[in-house]
Amino acid sequence: MSSLLQSKKRKPLWLEYAEALVVALVLALFIRTFVLQSFKIPSESMLQTLQVGDYLLATKFSYGLKIPFTDYYFYEGDDPQRGDIVIFEYPKDPGMDFIKRVIGLPGDVIEVRDKQLYRNGEAVQESYVQFLQPNVVEPVRDNYGPVTVPPGKYFVMGDNRDNSMDSRSWGFVDRKAIHAKAWRIYWSWGGVDDIRWGRIGRLLQ
Repeated sequence: MSSLLQSKKRKPLWLEYAEALVVALVLALFIRTFVLQSFKIPSESMLQTLQVGDYLLATKFSYGLKIPFTDYYFYEGDDPQRGDIVIFEYPKDPGMDFIKRVIGLPGDVIEVRDKQLYRNGEAVQESYVQFLQPNVVEPVRDNYGPVTVPPGKYFVMGDNRDNSMDSRSWGFVDRKAIHAKAWRIYWSWGGVDDIRWGRIGRLLQ
C-alpha cells in the first residue's frame, strides 16, 4: 500500500498554482456578479454623503439577481425605496454606472420649487442635501415639474443639488437598470497624504 502511495506522482508546482488561481478568479467573479461590487466615486454630485475618492461596496443581491447578460431575474429582491443610494446604468449610456439617491417611486408626483423638493404635494425634509448656490435659482435645476413617476421607473437626484446631473436633466431610471445598493465605504482618500480614516467603514444611508 505504501509503495503505491509513494509511486503516485505529485502534481507539478505550477499546476497547483494554476488551479488555485482559477478557483480564486471564479470566486471573485461570483462575488462581483452576485454578492458585492466595488465602486469609486469620481464626481461631486453626492457631496457630502459621498466624496471624490471614496471607495464603496454595494450589494448586488438587494434588488434581485439577474441571469448574466440578460434582463431576467432568477431571484427577485426588494424594490428600491425612497432614500436608497443606488448604482444604475446611465440612461443615455448604459455602459456607464451612475450613483444617485432614490427620490420618487412609481406613482409619486415629484416637484421642485425654489430648490425645495415636494413629493405628492408635501415638502420633503432632507438632512443630507447640500446647496452650493443657495441664493441662485435656475429653471429646471431649481424649479422642476410636477411630474408623475411612471410604472417601473424611479426618479433619482444627487445630494449635491446644485451640481448634479440627474432625473431633472435626463429623466427616469428603469427598474431593470438599477443593479446595486450602496452599502459601506471601505476606503477614502484625497491623495497619498490625505487618507480620510474617519470615513472608512461608514454605513451609507
